[in-house]
Amino acid sequence: MRYGMLIDLNRCIGCHSCTLACKEHNGTPKGVFWSRVLIRERGEYPDAWMHYQPMLCMHCQDPECVRACPTGASYQREDSIVAIDQEKCIGCQNCIMACPYGARTKLIDVQPYHPGKGFTPYEKIAFSRHQTGVVGKCDFCSSRLEEGKEPICVQTCPARARFFGDLDDPNCEVSRLVARRNCKRLLTDLGTEPSVYYIEYERR
Repeated sequence: MRYGMLIDLNRCIGCHSCTLACKEHNGTPKGVFWSRVLIRERGEYPDAWMHYQPMLCMHCQDPECVRACPTGASYQREDSIVAIDQEKCIGCQNCIMACPYGARTKLIDVQPYHPGKGFTPYEKIAFSRHQTGVVGKCDFCSSRLEEGKEPICVQTCPARARFFGDLDDPNCEVSRLVARRNCKRLLTDLGTEPSVYYIEYERR
């Protein structure tokens, strides 16, 4: 079992639905994003276009963050998901510095979204799931996987640009697409072996 994700950049429309869905599902505090979409302008006038690059934890097969962690708080599960044990995390940020994808965030302080008005009922419940002083990141929505559901970003994507499943299962859709399409991974020269693949954008 090796969970992985494929993102088709030809389908991504940069709507940020994945970012919002991730934030709502995980209840991350103000300023904390575990799923992002980088927007860059490519080409030159008059032939210029917007390039959208969804980013999340790459759940590397050889994760630098796990090696950098001095307490064993960062670890890799049997299903290849890179996870964090918040009870062991001491907030040293070694993993943040080691991660080449900028996927991790230390929760330093929790503030309401609307200053001066206090926490809303939703914020009180959502923020209570997170400890200050420790690091957090995408975990492929592990709680949803236990329920037999896909990660929330995959389910929410209106363009159906994301595919998720077991990369070790040749009959799984994501595994078939990775084998059949010209897919790329980010920063492969570092030897991290990311589990997130991209179908590169093709100009038409």
